[in-house]
Amino acid sequence: MKLATFRSNPEAPARLGVIHDDLMIDVGLLGNVFGEPLPDRMLDFIDTGRPGRESLRSILEDIDGMPPVGTATDIGNVTLLAPIPKPRKNIFGIGLNYVEHVEESAKALDTAKDLPTEPVVFSKPPTAVIGPGDPIGHNSAMTGQLDWEVEMAVIIGSTARRIDKADAHKHVFGYSVMNDISARDNRRAGQWIFSKGMDSYAPFGPVIVTADEIEDPQALDLWLTVNGVEKQRSNTRHMLFKVDHLIADISTGITLEPGDIIATGTPSGVGAGRDPQEWLKPGDVVEATVEGIGTLRNPVVNTAV
Repeated sequence: MKLATFRSNPEAPARLGVIHDDLMIDVGLLGNVFGEPLPDRMLDFIDTGRPGRESLRSILEDIDGMPPVGTATDIGNVTLLAPIPKPRKNIFGIGLNYVEHVEESAKALDTAKDLPTEPVVFSKPPTAVIGPGDPIGHNSAMTGQLDWEVEMAVIIGSTARRIDKADAHKHVFGYSVMNDISARDNRRAGQWIFSKGMDSYAPFGPVIVTADEIEDPQALDLWLTVNGVEKQRSNTRHMLFKVDHLIADISTGITLEPGDIIATGTPSGVGAGRDPQEWLKPGDVVEATVEGIGTLRNPVVNTAV
């Protein structure tokens, strides 16, 4: 299933939808028609676990692409928001998780040249999250080195604490796209959270694809363009630490809970690693894509006071 959070008009509340062809089906309204108490918010739906997913999937099979009157609208008539507009806690970011990105970061950003022996974990606060089409803020008083990073995001579906790699995928709800925006000149004594956690620095979406629809999360192409020019292209098979390893590693000391998000790292091709270096500026449009999930498009706008 492709799940989204949407608004039918600017004044309407955010709702949970499931996409079928060119239709956005309102999950809460659909549940009402069939007498099923399906939530109308993404986090609440994730909390229902397997029973909620199976209930929605069963209804979708019953309607066979013909949603009841009043439960669906053309997807072109709605506004997509971040799938989880405000996560419950910080996003787990993974640094230096592709070999070639380790190499370019060592040259351009003075990070260690050796491959990490364990995942490098940082975080981005919930206030950094924006959705499809929302502007990435460029404040020239804060940064002259605003950079891009396409990443596959993993959304946790059930509590994971001190789990084995073999059990990790059982805890995945689904997958999405994240652009790990980074102000390279705002790293502080080796700490990344301010550089990567400012407002609007976590574009997220456009949808969450449930885990059952992604046959192998380690076999997906991902790429990024700026103003239509390709800057990054790779495949998730090149991740140093795969999804199962990341979940198992984080859960050794931090309990992962339903709705938690792991941004799994970016391949080479970031602006800092290019020769000459390239930086995002107001007027640019960034598009980050992960195969089988979708494209996340965001403009860069001037937010300097």
